[in-house]
Amino acid sequence: MPDALVYATSAAALAAAVFAAWHTVRSYRFSNPLLYAITAVEALLVVALVWGIVAVTDTDRDVEKALFLSYLVTTVLIPPAAVLWGVGDKSRWGTGVVAVGLFTVSVMLIRTHQIWLGHG
Repeated sequence: MPDALVYATSAAALAAAVFAAWHTVRSYRFSNPLLYAITAVEALLVVALVWGIVAVTDTDRDVEKALFLSYLVTTVLIPPAAVLWGVGDKSRWGTGVVAVGLFTVSVMLIRTHQIWLGHG
């Protein structure tokens, strides 16, 4: 995976996680700006997924393809699941779940990059 895509997407997910954590600390409910931040992260994740699928089909590298693709698909599925949970839970912890989910996405992207480089 291109370093710029991985680090930009991971940084965006981490920034959105901090924003969601701020909502949690301040006891704010799920807001439209938080949804917009998560939507931006999701768009970058879809780009990474498409890039990953194309790259895996064209590579001769020794990459664990199933593991790599499963990480990519999982990172795309986590934000919508976290949003559904966050919107459904009207307490402060709904946004806490979103913060944890986005932090998880950030870490999983770095791990996916390690798998792509052959360190996994």
